[in-house]
Amino acid sequence: MAHKPSRNSTRIERDTMGKLAVPAEAYYGVQTARAVRNFPISGLRFPRSFIRAIGLIKWAAATVNESLGLLDKTTSNAIRKASREVVAGRLDGEFPVDIFQTGSGTSTNMNANEVIANRAAELLGGTRGSKLVHPNDHVNLGQSSNDVIPTAIHVAAVEMIERQFLPALSRLHGSLAAKAHEFDHVVKIGRTHLQDATPVRLGQEFGGYARQIELGIARARHAQAALSEVALGGTAVGTGLNAHPEFAPGVIALLSKEIGCPFKEAINHFEAQSAQDSLVEASGELRAVAVSLMKVANDIRWLGSGPRCGLGELNLPETQPGSSIMPGKVNPVIAESVTMVAAQVMGNDVTITIGGQAANFELIVMLPVMAYNLLQSIELLARASANFSVRCVEGLTANEERCRNSIEQSLAMCTALAPEIGYDAAANIAHEAFRTGKTVRELAKSQQILPEDRLNALLDPWRMTEPGKDAQRTPSAS
Repeated sequence: MAHKPSRNSTRIERDTMGKLAVPAEAYYGVQTARAVRNFPISGLRFPRSFIRAIGLIKWAAATVNESLGLLDKTTSNAIRKASREVVAGRLDGEFPVDIFQTGSGTSTNMNANEVIANRAAELLGGTRGSKLVHPNDHVNLGQSSNDVIPTAIHVAAVEMIERQFLPALSRLHGSLAAKAHEFDHVVKIGRTHLQDATPVRLGQEFGGYARQIELGIARARHAQAALSEVALGGTAVGTGLNAHPEFAPGVIALLSKEIGCPFKEAINHFEAQSAQDSLVEASGELRAVAVSLMKVANDIRWLGSGPRCGLGELNLPETQPGSSIMPGKVNPVIAESVTMVAAQVMGNDVTITIGGQAANFELIVMLPVMAYNLLQSIELLARASANFSVRCVEGLTANEERCRNSIEQSLAMCTALAPEIGYDAAANIAHEAFRTGKTVRELAKSQQILPEDRLNALLDPWRMTEPGKDAQRTPSAS
């Protein structure tokens, strides 16, 4: 390896706009340096998943270009080695360009080209900035920012869904399904409009939550399918100018094998580069999962409210002290963190939707911010789902006594009487029970509206949790 320059020194590089000083120790070059100066906006950077994806594209491109006789073996090997360092995260500090930059992401594509070219040159015994390996002519051969950046977004998102999001959702689904089974014998009051309704089993509620997450897994796979078509091969405007016809299929095949997920070349490159409806669609699927998580987390924290003056039907794991002023207070902090993640993902979806509208003629020009928000949504949902499973759902227990006691007090118990005594008569009992403070059972018994054995059968809470007029208690409930 060549001698590493001093951290405080600079080198002068030239591009089509003239000369510019570049930090001597930097692997990036003049175009990246210009972008750093041009976009001092947010401090937000492309995430690791995206840098990995663009490194994989450059690695595969060098491999295919060599096989097509467009790149000599020595240069190709050096580019592949340098690209692999990008893939592995060894050069992440060399990607300083802000997310709020050129809408095509050209600055970041050139950032990758320069880093890989300079590292490859160094591997060949050259110096940084020497152009021994050229960022455009060699690393970017057969490519354009306009097809590389959208391809990198798709590759990164598909891999994150496969490696992080789907495993996290699967664990959460399993945790909720296990609680549905564990709580199936616990009968409690149902609630609609935040008011008392007819009884349900706690296990039935959790079965609903588990099904939401099961559908979320399907939605995540739909998002992957929407992102499986990639723009690579269209180059500048979708015509494929300056790209060998076998270049894109070869690169996409290598990416599919490396990631372990199927990618395919866009059926229509003009659609793939002038719009990103697929990103909007994928984000919409993520938003739907976020809505599900918001509902589940909110229900769990409400069911655990109390411990004495709330609903108190669930006991949530105690994870940390809840108040700086109230000793002994414990809050549903894990569930709250999930709701905040859900809100962030919904906001990200708005940004992605607006970005999808920024498609002018042959190019969409909000790709960096769309990429940042989509990849952040996947990561947040994955981490929040896994954390929710481990630190909340799997430690939940039922407060069976609280669940039992609330049922008898409910005015909605009169619903079971309506088919035999009529809606109006049942409503009168409910109103009288509310006025007097008595239970529906007490009033119905004192008024002798039905024989006592029939009354007891109708007002059996378990019976009310099963479909049909005369459902029987199942063996598991005894």
